[in-house]
Amino acid sequence: MNSKALSRKKIAIRLLYTILFLIVFKIIKIIIQVSVIFQYGYLLILKTYNNPIRNFSNKVSVYAYRVLRYATLNENEKPFPFDNFPKEIELPDREVFFE
Repeated sequence: MNSKALSRKKIAIRLLYTILFLIVFKIIKIIIQVSVIFQYGYLLILKTYNNPIRNFSNKVSVYAYRVLRYATLNENEKPFPFDNFPKEIELPDREVFFE
């Protein structure tokens, strides 16, 4: 912590934002689960993956990471919609292997 005095009001406001983002995180978790099930269903039927779903899942994963960083006090910038939707940290692998 730095030398700035913390006010209970600012802490309470941050706590309320954190609770909001934890609710958003639960929704994100459901979205990721649905996209994973859809991707594997698509993969089983067509024997190839769906690139738009892969890219979407990658972006949602980065957003979930940002939400968790904010909730755990490791980041000060509020996630989307209070900031821009995060860009991809790293691109998906070009090819997926199954062993």
